Amino acid sequence: MTAPILRRLAVLRALTHEWHKQGEVIGVVPTMGALHQGHLSLAEAAKAACDRVIVTIFVNPKQFNNPEDLANYPRTEQDDAKKLVPYDVDAIYVPAPDEIYPEGFATTVSVSGLTDVMEGEFRPGHFDGVATVVAKLFLQTQADRAYFGEKDYQQLMIVRRMARDLDIPIEVVGCPTIREASGLAMSSRNQRLSDKGLAIAAEKHRIMRALVQALENGEAFGALAPQAQADLLTAGFSNVEYLQLRCARTLAPLTHAERPARLFAAAWADGVRLIDNLSVSSG
Repeated sequence: MTAPILRRLAVLRALTHEWHKQGEVIGVVPTMGALHQGHLSLAEAAKAACDRVIVTIFVNPKQFNNPEDLANYPRTEQDDAKKLVPYDVDAIYVPAPDEIYPEGFATTVSVSGLTDVMEGEFRPGHFDGVATVVAKLFLQTQADRAYFGEKDYQQLMIVRRMARDLDIPIEVVGCPTIREASGLAMSSRNQRLSDKGLAIAAEKHRIMRALVQALENGEAFGALAPQAQADLLTAGFSNVEYLQLRCARTLAPLTHAERPARLFAAAWADGVRLIDNLSVSSG
């Protein structure tokens, strides 16, 4: 049986008020829909740890830099609801646009520092849109825990900082990236890749894994990065926007994996922008 689809905040609040009155722990999984196994793994994690689970679906216009990208984003609400059936979630919140951005909406949540690098550099304003909508969803759902995938690791760090800085009483839980058999990180954008594009995209994981191994053997990132970028282009990527080694806690740039680190990459294949990151153990 599919979970009820709620579109109005008043209906959602009445539900969460009752759950909290009964002492139940509420988990939320914020999404933009077009659900894949990565999203479903978050719903599964939430259900295992919480009494009640809300999955939100809202294609947030404020986090798209390109209007064409927003227009092309897949909207598959009914399919998404069917995919969630085995996970027994308690509600699917699909807010009407005016529930998120009512007429005259004039507030932006901006997290400085963490948003200035990588995705923030190439997608200016993107994380302001993310932080604003996630803050609203946290407050609207009144959830106790929120579940995000580590595939968007920079986003995870920003959301944690935002919740901490604004004293929103919620635990932000990071969950492992779910991958295709090829190693490609699952993403709604993968639907736009041709077979050839999928083959090219899978090469990124292989190249990044080799780079992680070299870093964990103590080699310097600066000595390895040019060849890795060249390998990505040879594999068929049309553009490598960034390939960076950063501290897993602060996102500060690193030259060696001398502390817990993450390797980040963003590159274009088959007209689709793909991001990924991998954990790098310190030597």
